[in-house]
Amino acid sequence: MTRHVLAIDFGGTKVALGTAAVDAPDGRPHTMMRLRTQGAGGALQVVERTLTAARELLSTPAAVGVSTFGVVRDEVIRLAPNVPGWDGMALPRLLRTEFGDTPVAIDNDVNAGAAAELRWGALRGVDTGLYVNLGTGLAAALVAGGKVLPGAHGAAGEIGYLRDSASAPAFADGHAPLEEAVSGSALARRGSALLGREVTAAELFDLHAEPGVGELLDEALNTLSRTIANLCITLDPQRVVIGGGLMGAAPHILPRVATALARSVPFPPQLTTATFVDDAPLVGALALALALA
Repeated sequence: MTRHVLAIDFGGTKVALGTAAVDAPDGRPHTMMRLRTQGAGGALQVVERTLTAARELLSTPAAVGVSTFGVVRDEVIRLAPNVPGWDGMALPRLLRTEFGDTPVAIDNDVNAGAAAELRWGALRGVDTGLYVNLGTGLAAALVAGGKVLPGAHGAAGEIGYLRDSASAPAFADGHAPLEEAVSGSALARRGSALLGREVTAAELFDLHAEPGVGELLDEALNTLSRTIANLCITLDPQRVVIGGGLMGAAPHILPRVATALARSVPFPPQLTTATFVDDAPLVGALALALALA
């Protein structure tokens, strides 16, 4: 009988679950299920509903991979303010209690996305690389020796907290300054305020001719490109892979990043889009599980 692994991706608005055979040739889940996070009800009910769904999807997994927003630090989740009770929750312990002797791997969603690219995607065969996720939030994963670097506290790549100027607020002030400037949620917020109506970040790129919108996007893309170039100067990667929900605007984003890399980085890396844009954290959770199976 073919053994299967279970993958769970905890997101701020949805939870995705999937299964795959241990000999799966690619990162595509065999079966999938989605739940609304319903975070206003608190973290524990999100986990309980998810584990109930997991039992229905696959009762005896060979291994379990889990991706989550925030970072895993000292057996609890940190830097995860979006769902009440998620920050500080002992998610690893809850998973071990549920799955017993079944091996479980857990990582943050961006590192999981990088794991998917390493196993099946645009980072396959890359020794030193950079994965940047441009979505509702903003974060990166650093790859060295063909593996994702967690950092001393599990927070490597949390670039949303970078400060691009001396006047920018800081983590101690309750801010993630770079994320608040150039992420999908930031562009939607800033664009909506500028236009006087609700718009998404994706819609904003189609409205670049509107008064002020072009300037807003130029500022954001300049900041983003400068940040990625600085990361490349620091890490010296072979390849930079960009993924996330904003990749629908890749024709606007990638040329700006490519120009910054060519001008600023002594040895410019290859630049490409991610193989997995939709459900990258879930595919990454599958990769985490398969590494244990």
